[in-house]
Amino acid sequence: MQSYRGRRVLVAGAAVAGAAAARVLLDLGAELTVVDRTPSARTEELAAAGARVLIGDALPDLSTVDDVVVSPGFAPHHPLAAAAVGAGLDVYSEPELAWRLRGPDAPPWLAITGTNGKTTTTTMLAAILRAAGLRSDALGNIGTPLVPVSADRSSYDVLAVELSSFQLHWSRDLAPEGGALLNLADDHLDWHGTFDAYTDAKTRIWRAAGGIAVGNVDDPRVAALLPPDGIGVTTGVPAAGQLGVVDGMLVDRSGAALVAADVIRPVGTHNVSNALHAAALALGYGVPAVAVAGGLTGYTPEPHRNAYVATVDGVDYVDDSKATNPHAAFASLTAYPRIVWIAGGQLKGVAVDDLVARVADRLAGAVLLGVDRAEIATALARHAPGLPVVDVASTDDGAMGEVVRAAAALAKPGDTVLLAPAAASLDMFASYAKRGDAFASAVRALR
Repeated sequence: MQSYRGRRVLVAGAAVAGAAAARVLLDLGAELTVVDRTPSARTEELAAAGARVLIGDALPDLSTVDDVVVSPGFAPHHPLAAAAVGAGLDVYSEPELAWRLRGPDAPPWLAITGTNGKTTTTTMLAAILRAAGLRSDALGNIGTPLVPVSADRSSYDVLAVELSSFQLHWSRDLAPEGGALLNLADDHLDWHGTFDAYTDAKTRIWRAAGGIAVGNVDDPRVAALLPPDGIGVTTGVPAAGQLGVVDGMLVDRSGAALVAADVIRPVGTHNVSNALHAAALALGYGVPAVAVAGGLTGYTPEPHRNAYVATVDGVDYVDDSKATNPHAAFASLTAYPRIVWIAGGQLKGVAVDDLVARVADRLAGAVLLGVDRAEIATALARHAPGLPVVDVASTDDGAMGEVVRAAAALAKPGDTVLLAPAAASLDMFASYAKRGDAFASAVRALR
């Protein structure tokens, strides 16, 4: 375990991960500086605990710093991050710090990354591990920092860890004992700069020599990168040594049945793939097949992921607010035969033409909201001419009610009104969860 006593560390960002890192570093005797744009209860708490706290956008004096721990919002081109790298400082993320603090009795990490499906797969994996009688939980990018629990086995036997491309980019030593790459699609290009840089970050999930490497062979990009000794996952009939689906059953690498595909929740082929990735990691770690079946059968899906809300006047309303990019939206749009699509928000520099072209024949109408809705409208005009499209320009608290009422007016009995925005939420909502909550409230108001 790396020693931090007397080490001069700057923590950039005092949100959940940054504050957790700062508290642990203070406990370890680091000379700590915390920077954040705005004061908060967390910055006040850290100052009271002995940290030097700097508020504002001004660059701190990096000549007095040895290490910089950055929160996910600090992209490589952020002035502070770029200056720290340019000064030759060690710049890394909270999960990397957690990895460096692991002791000889630290619990193993089984980690998941990918453009979409990370949280679902990570929580599925945790459910399987618990079904095997192991102390485990879903941690990391899912919202629970790794730093407080990574050092020993006092709380956990094995960790199910979600890692984002941001966290993996700012890593050097982090090498999980098992890693799964679910898919690769254009996303966060505004953060990484190029798709190659994004891909490079994602494939660091397989950094461990001799580790369990799992990858989605239905995704050509992932299949091309999967190590030769990696475990392939497919939602079709598997080749030798792969996990897949045969006669409606998820099967392991030997072809033995694990669980019926129709019990997997949330619905959709992409979630069958998620379940298979979780199973591959668990089986590779030595978990028995019966625990895989038990964990997946009893799994409770996370909110805002293809979640049924209600049926009103014969129309189903489904919340997939977590579909924050076109790749994720495609997965849910293809789960229903006839859809009134609610879309829009922050596209993050990602094009939507291909998505719209592939789902146009399923659309009965569209309602658009958010800052980049015009780009989706243009794609719909090109690939679905004549489709009824409602543009909602409002951004106030009542906007989602207007959106849902417009969608209800377009829908007919048997249709599905699907919130699958293909875009981030922060132009209008505090989070994708708040966006989904607003949708569900508006649906309930219809009733």
